Amino acid sequence: MIRKFLVFLLVIVVFAPLNSCRQEDSFDESLLYGRWREARGTQHYRYDSNGRGVSWDPEEDYDESEGLPFTWELKKSSLSECHDNGMGTCVPRNYTVTELTSSTLRYKDNFRSYTYTKIP
Repeated sequence: MIRKFLVFLLVIVVFAPLNSCRQEDSFDESLLYGRWREARGTQHYRYDSNGRGVSWDPEEDYDESEGLPFTWELKKSSLSECHDNGMGTCVPRNYTVTELTSSTLRYKDNFRSYTYTKIP
C-alpha cells in the first residue's frame, strides 16, 4: 500500500510541473491594426495603432464613420476591449486570441469562438 502511494506521489511530482510550464501564446499587436469583418456575421471592427477602435454593422445601416468607439489592449494572447455604450460608460469584453495573422483573426471568450477576415 505504501509502495503504491510512493509511486503515485512520484508520478505527481514528476509530471505536474510539465503541465504548468505551458507558455501562453504571444501575438504581434501590429497584425491587429486595420479593418476586420466577422466571418459568420456582418460585424466590422477597426483596430488603430493607438489602442482605439470602432465597431459597426453595415446591415444595420451603420458605416465606419458612425461606428461605436472602443479602446483595446493586446497582451500576449489576452485581448481586452472596452466599448463605449453611448452613455459614458465602458462595457468590458475579454478574449483569448488563438490566431492572428495578416489576414485572419480568431479569438474566443467563455461562450463562443469568433473568426474575422482582414478587409482593405
